[in-house]
Amino acid sequence: MRRETAGGSVGERSAAALGAADWLCLAAAPAFAIMALLTAVPGGGQPDMLCSAAPDVSPLSGMVPMYLLMSAVHSAPWLKLISSQRRGARRP
Repeated sequence: MRRETAGGSVGERSAAALGAADWLCLAAAPAFAIMALLTAVPGGGQPDMLCSAAPDVSPLSGMVPMYLLMSAVHSAPWLKLISSQRRGARRP
């Protein structure tokens, strides 16, 4: 038994929501990469005053490495998309 609502059946809406979630997960990696780029550009972001004043600060501290790491961590959906397209392209 399917429930009908004003916006369509529940199954259609959940399928649309899953489709939107698939595309939304692809937005994270480029968004973090853009934030890293904007932060790295001189005058692009506020300097890390508290972090840069500390002695013996790790070169991995700061916003740019954090955004790059977050971009790498969130790149899995892109890698899955690329690998699925390559597998599909190999088939005749």
